[in-house]
Amino acid sequence: MLNGTSARVKMEESTPSCGGFKPAAELGLSPTARFLQVELELNLLLRQLKFSDPVQYIYSPLEYAWDTHRCFVEKYCRAGQSVLFLGMNPGPFGMAQTGVPFGEVKSVVDWLQVTGEVSRPAVEHPKRRITGLACTQSEVSGARFWGFFRKLCGEPELFFRHCFVHNLCPLIFMSASGKNLTPPELPAGEREKLLGLCDAALCQAVQALGVSMVIGVGRVAEQRARRALSAAGVDVRVEGVMHPSPRNPLANKGWEAVARAKLTELGVLTLLSDT
Repeated sequence: MLNGTSARVKMEESTPSCGGFKPAAELGLSPTARFLQVELELNLLLRQLKFSDPVQYIYSPLEYAWDTHRCFVEKYCRAGQSVLFLGMNPGPFGMAQTGVPFGEVKSVVDWLQVTGEVSRPAVEHPKRRITGLACTQSEVSGARFWGFFRKLCGEPELFFRHCFVHNLCPLIFMSASGKNLTPPELPAGEREKLLGLCDAALCQAVQALGVSMVIGVGRVAEQRARRALSAAGVDVRVEGVMHPSPRNPLANKGWEAVARAKLTELGVLTLLSDT
């Protein structure tokens, strides 16, 4: 999706909130089905948004990579999970390629064993082609994230027994040069309208899943989750862990040790033991 530099954000006057949200059971849906429904509803709302400079390209992997994303959710999202790891938005060589949060291709294919077809955005940047599960470039953040839990758990079933992974915003933004633009880098008014929709969807997703703790991966995701869930009156604990991004000098010095210490402090590490 390509937007002109003079385009302005357009959206419905009212932003959906969590008020009056019905749990999955009341709708006759499983937590997994309700979670997917929340994501599809968010997709529809996000299609109404338009962005101005510096945004020139927008990829929506929950549309063109819905097949692999649904495979991931249906395989690993289950009742009884208590912890939701929350990222901010897709990376160009992670979820943008695979439809899986922090979805570095090797981890998605070899460890998570996600399968499915990935098509392509309607308009692609020539330097940011989508090749799906055939992508040969590794995303460092995703390799660190899933690599850590692979070492810790051995098998994905042990991780997903109590935990699931999600992104606050499902869109990836790029400038004319192909530079990745995170939501905090968007124009303030457009950013808040975008994240207002994502906040509401997060509240609904958390209630659908019934988790008791949300762990923001990175300070921005943590702060956004705390604000959104508190404002909506959703009773869930919100914590944070350092983001594994290579743009973070502290993460480059040993992200796994930092993550292990934090998850031990939060009592999550014991959930990932097979004893």
